[in-house]
Amino acid sequence: MRVIVSGGTGFIGRALVTHLCERGDDVVVLSRGKDARRACLGPRPTCCRGAGKVELTTWTPEKAGDWSKIVDGADAVVHLAGAGVLDEGWTEERKQVLRSSRIRSTELLAEAIARADKKPRAFVSGSAIGYYGIDAGDRVLTEDSPPGTDFLARLVVDWENAAAAARELPGVRVSHPRIGLVLGRNGGMLEKMLPPFRAFVGGPVGTGAQYMGWIHLADTVRALEHAIDTDLTGAFNVTAPEPMTMEAFAHALGEAMSRPAVLRVPGFAVKLALGSRSEAVLNGQRAVPKRLVDSGFAFMFPELTSALADIVTTP
Repeated sequence: MRVIVSGGTGFIGRALVTHLCERGDDVVVLSRGKDARRACLGPRPTCCRGAGKVELTTWTPEKAGDWSKIVDGADAVVHLAGAGVLDEGWTEERKQVLRSSRIRSTELLAEAIARADKKPRAFVSGSAIGYYGIDAGDRVLTEDSPPGTDFLARLVVDWENAAAAARELPGVRVSHPRIGLVLGRNGGMLEKMLPPFRAFVGGPVGTGAQYMGWIHLADTVRALEHAIDTDLTGAFNVTAPEPMTMEAFAHALGEAMSRPAVLRVPGFAVKLALGSRSEAVLNGQRAVPKRLVDSGFAFMFPELTSALADIVTTP
């Protein structure tokens, strides 16, 4: 297969590109250019150790250009690009960056697919469990649950709607992986949590009652692969079957690292450090992968204990 991947230099994107290439797919990474080599594990763009190969194409996710022709003839497009939600404070300017980096880029890819003579069979357009809002509490959330009304929820709703131009095309399957908190080495949430635990000062954040819709990086990649290869359409939650509270998660991480997990980070400290971004940390979503499981997907790491053991203890 020939697969186009935006966001291929990110935490999830790098793992997906490597996996697809190693299974024999030819992957084209859409990159702004400066971080293009991070799409691979080696020093060259064609560094894949499998039967496939990796190519790099510079794109401008804010505006159309010649890059859009690369979509013509592809078998699938996976769109993972977007500015980091917690990287900077949520000023009005930053909120606009968060929106445009997702919504405008999705619109442009959908329009490129619509113009292509040979259209891809699958458009896997990224989303997030933030769709359900920060006030979901402990309610179990499936794909049929209503969206929230806060900034992140509205952002995700508009993000999914931005793929409308592709959704109306015959022969093109559009799916939206609502990705949760991805656990893996060298990136994601754990990269920030591990140092305090290694220093024996780790513990729950906030009250600890907030639910975490977590998933192992390997299962995240396999879920995206599943969306490429099967007839899955529409939104589907990319989370493990058993969401955990922050309290339970911290204690499980402490056990995996043979460290205590008793030094709680109070909510007011998180608010002082992150401002309005703290909402995304002090609240959570109890999302479950109903549609993914119903479609026949089998998890490698359905339980947190085995997931953390693989990440923390495996070299």
